[in-house]
Formats: sequence, structure tokens, C-alpha cells
Amino acid sequence: MSVPRRLPLRAVALGYLLVVLLGPLAMIFYRSFQSGLRPVWQALSDPLTIHAFEVTLEATAIAVPLNTVFGILCALAIVRRRFRGKGFLNAFIDLPLAVSPVVIGLALYILYGRTGWFGGWLLGHGIQVLFALPSIVLATVFVSVPFVAREVIPTLRELGTEQEQAAATLGATRWQRFWRITLPSIRWAVIYGVVLTTARCLGEYGAVAIVSGRIEGVTQTATLRVEEYWLNFNTAGAYAVSLVLATMAVIVLVAMTLIRPREEAH
Repeated sequence: MSVPRRLPLRAVALGYLLVVLLGPLAMIFYRSFQSGLRPVWQALSDPLTIHAFEVTLEATAIAVPLNTVFGILCALAIVRRRFRGKGFLNAFIDLPLAVSPVVIGLALYILYGRTGWFGGWLLGHGIQVLFALPSIVLATVFVSVPFVAREVIPTLRELGTEQEQAAATLGATRWQRFWRITLPSIRWAVIYGVVLTTARCLGEYGAVAIVSGRIEGVTQTATLRVEEYWLNFNTAGAYAVSLVLATMAVIVLVAMTLIRPREEAH
């Protein structure tokens, strides 16, 4: 392809990203400080806003390790094992990417509601799932399942089994082979998947909006706090919380940018 043809293509790609991604983020930063720092500080220092971020971070802190362990085990099962239904497992991993988060939230509501399959039994034993932290964690875990597995699976396939087989012939146990050979070889893929999983957990809205009950100071997350401010015509508060979420997204983007060259070099 000649040089003159490349420049318009790059201009179209950059222009598209500017309009779809960078433009809205830039407007969030601009609107947040349009009226000065005081409205931003008032919104972010509100105890209800602080609690909303605490709920979001708490759900993320639970969901990310769970999905990291599941993603690694699932990738090992798909790449290293042969069993019936492996194709279905490989397909079902991507289910949260294909199903709307609102549908996921509704499904959890049906399962864990008072008249649901599990809800009545759990309530009878004093365990509340809906409109409490457990439902938020379940929704967050569900929507962020695929990312670690999808990063680790191709890395494992490219890695092969030669080193593990050599270690096995030397007497290394399966656990030793995993910790000393497999895990160090896939660590950058795991880290990259963890970054993506964290970003997805922090920004989740649809499923959480269904199962959390949106109770201020109890089950309200940061994304739900943005909606609360906006519906109450507190645009400064909505922009301020959105600014923090956008800043987290930028930090994730920088982290991915720094991780990718190291992974490629490794």
C-alpha cells in the first residue's frame, strides 16, 4: 500500500477514536471543573459517595481474585486436558460478553429473589443475597469472567508442554511444575487479564442496577451514584464521580500500555 493511501486511513481511525472515545472523556474532565473545584470536592467528600466507592472497590476486590483463579484453572483445563464438553466450556466463557448485563441481573434476581430457586431457602437460613453485597459481587463476578481466561488460553497454547514434560521426567510434581514453569511463563497474560477484569468490575452498571436495590449508603455503587446525582439534577456531582471513574479507566489504559511491551519482550 502506498504512503498517500495510509495517511487518510490513519486519519479516519484517529478521527473515529476522537469522536467516540476521547471526545466524551475530554468533556467529562472539562465539565467537572467548569464551576471550579468546590462542587467537585463537595460531591466526592459526601459520605454517601464515599460509601458508594467503598462498595465498588469491595466488590472488585472479591471478584478479581475469584475470576483470576477461575480463569487460570479454566485455561489449563481447556488447553492441557481432554474431556467431554470442553467445547461448550470454551464457548460459555464468552457468555457474559454476548448477554446484556441487564439480562444477567434479571437472571440473578429470578434465582435469588424471595420466590426464586435459591432465594427462599437462603432467606429462611438468614442469608440475604438480593439488595445486599452478595448480589453485587455475584453480578460483578459474572460480567468479568472471560478476561483472564481469554488472555491466558492463547499464551498456554503458544507455550506448549515441552518444559513441563521435561520437569516431570526429572521428578517434579504437578504443583511444582505449575509454580516454577507454567505460572511464570503466563504471568504477563495473567496480569493483563487482571487489569481488564478490574476495569470491567469498576465500570459495571447494568447487572448491579437490577440486583442491588440502589439503596443509598447500603448497596449503591459508584456508577449508580452517578445516576443518582444526574436524576436529581446535580450535574456537578455526576461529573465529579464520573471524573474519578474516568481517571481509573485512564490508569488502566496506562497500565495496559506498560504491560504489553513487557509481555511481548518476554
